[in-house]
Amino acid sequence: MEGVIIKDKEINNVFINIKELVLNSRNRVYSTVNTEMLNLYWNIGRIIMEIQEGEERAAYGNAVLEDLSKKLTNEFGKGFSLVNLRRMRKFYCLFPIRSSVMNELSWTHYLELMKIDKEPKRNFYLKECINCRWSVRELQRQRESLLYERLCVSRDKEKVFELSEKGQVIAEGKDIIKDPFVLEFLDIKENISYLESDLEKNILEHLKEFLLELGKGFSYVGNQVRLTINEEHFYPDLVFYNRILKCFVIIDLKIGKVTHQDIGQMQMYVNYYDREVKQIQENSTIGILLSTNKNETIVKYTLPKDNKTIFSSEFKFTLPTEQELIDAIEEEKKNSLLNK
Repeated sequence: MEGVIIKDKEINNVFINIKELVLNSRNRVYSTVNTEMLNLYWNIGRIIMEIQEGEERAAYGNAVLEDLSKKLTNEFGKGFSLVNLRRMRKFYCLFPIRSSVMNELSWTHYLELMKIDKEPKRNFYLKECINCRWSVRELQRQRESLLYERLCVSRDKEKVFELSEKGQVIAEGKDIIKDPFVLEFLDIKENISYLESDLEKNILEHLKEFLLELGKGFSYVGNQVRLTINEEHFYPDLVFYNRILKCFVIIDLKIGKVTHQDIGQMQMYVNYYDREVKQIQENSTIGILLSTNKNETIVKYTLPKDNKTIFSSEFKFTLPTEQELIDAIEEEKKNSLLNK
């Protein structure tokens, strides 16, 4: 019997080793095929642009593109429709400089990126796709939720430029704040009565999506994590850890306006974690009051001017429109001027 158990273990170990070899080989094959396909499409786009270079040749180029599509389709089959050839041309125009890093994305990623007209915004999503290894579905969701615009709300011109050049850089607490956070993936509708406990429950049921919305570096620690002070128990709604900032992040959920009592309670949570939970090498705990009304005036006068650890932000259950975010940016600028 013992011999049979040993044999089973050996077979299982061999299986695991072979499985790893197969998966690694498949990944290398996919990477090679993807790189070759992107290079092919980019070079086809380059050749098409050479045909259409200059206004006097543009009409000629458009005339031959359809004929070229037919010839390529007859020779090689699917993949060379007129629509696809135009996409390859656009691919070359929007990404005229090829780099090995760009090969980390698929053609489907680029089809999504090519839908973005403004270059700074397109560059931001390109960088985030590569840095965060977004799937195409994740890219679609972040683009549709206007992530770029939401990050721009609380950033000055220099920081907005940085978004385009480097993607989202997480260097301090305020860098993880979005305004608003968008929770359209939850099973809760706008204008319907619900409890904070319902909101928390739904977030936990959609934790993967919520982590994606929070952004880079977040891992889940727990909900209603008890802390005890003088034999009195308190329960922060959600606790996370951000490995980039190397600190705990406490989120309290609030339906309605944030009050100074809410801010005071969050300050207590943050102080407790800083003194009793975090280690010496870790950074100060961050607290986020996530509400339907962030009540900015109360927050402004309750927290010190040099506050860098407690933030108030709103959440929405529907995707915001671009105009709503433009209005929010303008409002943020006005508030910044008033606070100076």
